[in-house]
Amino acid sequence: MRTAKFNIGQVVRHRIYPFRGVIFDVDPTFSNTEEWWEAIPEDVRPVRDQPFYHLLAENEETEYVAYVSEQNLELDTTGEPIRHPQVDEIFEEQSDGSYLPRDVELH
Repeated sequence: MRTAKFNIGQVVRHRIYPFRGVIFDVDPTFSNTEEWWEAIPEDVRPVRDQPFYHLLAENEETEYVAYVSEQNLELDTTGEPIRHPQVDEIFEEQSDGSYLPRDVELH
């Protein structure tokens, strides 16, 4: 099993699709439904045996929760804050643009 490359509170962006977000949870390997897996086009479907990240995500139009494989993420270096409405419930924004988890139960 690999060690996760990214940490809770880091801001990342998708390598292919135009969205970014802050990580609020990490699964060591794929841990979503088979239906979710099958909905990904086979030619871009990531391998299951890698970390998957739960993001408070945003694109130009909306905010949502995303589940993304490590191979499809990279650090977001814009320094722009995440506008997702749940960010303030879960995190405190730091001066460097990263987020520190608050002492809250996520589940």
